Amino acid sequence: MIIQSINDIAEICTRLGVKEAVLSPGSRSAPLTLAFARHPGISCRVIGDERSAAFVALGMAQTSNRPVAIVCTSGSAAYNYAPAIAEAFFNQVPLLVFTADRPPEWIDQLDGQTIRQNNIYGQHIKASFTFPVDTSHADATWHAHRQISEAVGQANAYPAGPVHVNVPVREPFYPGEGEHYGYAESLRVTESLTGTPILNESQKEKLAEEWAGYSRILVIAGQQTKEPALAATLREMADKTGATVMGDILSNIHGLPQAIRRQDTFLSALSEEELERLRPDLLITVGRSVIAKNLKLFLRKYRPDAHWHIQPSGVVADTYQSLTKVIHSGEATTLEWLATLGADNEFTERKRANYSLLWTSLEKAAERGLQKWAKEDRALGEFEAVYEIIKTLPQNTHLHLANSMPVRYANICGLAAERHDISVYANRGTSGIDGCTGTAVGCALETEDPVVLLTGDMAFFYDRNSLWHGHLPKNLRIVILNNHGGGIFRLINGPSSQPELETYFETEQPLKAENTARELGLDYYFCREKSRLFTALTLFMEPSDKPALLEVETESVYNAEVFKVYKAFMKKHLNESDKPSSPTA
Repeated sequence: MIIQSINDIAEICTRLGVKEAVLSPGSRSAPLTLAFARHPGISCRVIGDERSAAFVALGMAQTSNRPVAIVCTSGSAAYNYAPAIAEAFFNQVPLLVFTADRPPEWIDQLDGQTIRQNNIYGQHIKASFTFPVDTSHADATWHAHRQISEAVGQANAYPAGPVHVNVPVREPFYPGEGEHYGYAESLRVTESLTGTPILNESQKEKLAEEWAGYSRILVIAGQQTKEPALAATLREMADKTGATVMGDILSNIHGLPQAIRRQDTFLSALSEEELERLRPDLLITVGRSVIAKNLKLFLRKYRPDAHWHIQPSGVVADTYQSLTKVIHSGEATTLEWLATLGADNEFTERKRANYSLLWTSLEKAAERGLQKWAKEDRALGEFEAVYEIIKTLPQNTHLHLANSMPVRYANICGLAAERHDISVYANRGTSGIDGCTGTAVGCALETEDPVVLLTGDMAFFYDRNSLWHGHLPKNLRIVILNNHGGGIFRLINGPSSQPELETYFETEQPLKAENTARELGLDYYFCREKSRLFTALTLFMEPSDKPALLEVETESVYNAEVFKVYKAFMKKHLNESDKPSSPTA
């Protein structure tokens, strides 16, 4: 039996700009699956593991900047979407989540694959709808169509995110032989058009008056997709106003030569007196989270007099416990306007320049220290491997960083200012290791540029099902840092000192990725020595007709020792470096 209202879901999605769907096999979801699979305007991919399927869709949506539909059957299949939905919610990625369900009369009646699916994703979803089970009445059909338009609009509206539509289906729901299968032509869709809010003249006047008196201005860009226009505005702001601009590797502002990027390295090496001199009067933030724990600790202790956060709409987090103004306006337009403002006098201008010089001198000292450290001769460890891998990234690479140590190593190593062609991603909405591979796979499906995933062994083996399908793109490159356990726990003061470290925190595992690569038909490279790494990287990064996997095997104990020695080295180096003594000199 054809359920026309469910067929029309795919048609409405298409008319509102949805072009792709990721489907997971099931019976109750058959009407939804066929609606998307048979629609000429939808490109569909089938991924059997729902958790992986949702993360792949997340990577696709994040790269294309438009909603991707995911479809699964009823029961626990819907719950397997939850990790990716939470990540999409906090990382502001648009997803359209369609879950098939039993009709309401069969809930709690011990029927198979039946759970309570209404509002199943709780507070980690932008909106949740229950599709009408009976659309025989014209008003019910209107209601059903309206819901789908609203769902697409909500997914796209700032801040973007996941929207859930639960679709109860009564049997029979497979098309019968000879039944005409099609999509309604007279559908009415509702398109949501949203503009960027702007400040009025009165608001600008008040902000300008307050701005003029600040002499130590720090602008922090949090995680965001690469926005050349915003990066250009931040550069203009730094040049014209003397403000200090900062962003870690996930801010994607590494193309700014004056940006402060190594704050997590040098803040932990400074005295209280030096940290006090770095305390901003005005903190301005854009974007989402930051990686640097030392930065968060610094700003929570040495709080600014004022903290302005800029974003068009939505809830704002008070990460640094100092928020004084939420500016609901476009980031680029607001920063561009701020860049036109001056100081109230020459003395304030000079203080801004000297404050910026304090940060810049520390940034340059940390850069020199890292380069000096990298030249030293030592056995291959994770840190050294990441440093070399980042230097060899091909032009226009989409770099995906798995959680735990890979994203931290990469942030310490950083990207040179001339590598503005690189786009960096990480699942830092929830910061879990689940789905890091799937997100990178989804990205590779959306671009012909190289996609490089830098991951750890726990994250990789946990998420192998994201490679268990027939859609692996040839531009995908996966680097696995295999220390045979959760090596990060040797670097955290708490678990590293516990006698249960190896069994209950590190979770030692003996696996290598060679068999996985062979089963999936991936090119495979392996190394344990530096000399082999350099050779392998050259071959690994070259374009080929299949995806490739590079496994770098290291010792967890050695990695922890190297990282400890590195931090001691940097502290000594920074203390011996020349730094301006006063921001008002």
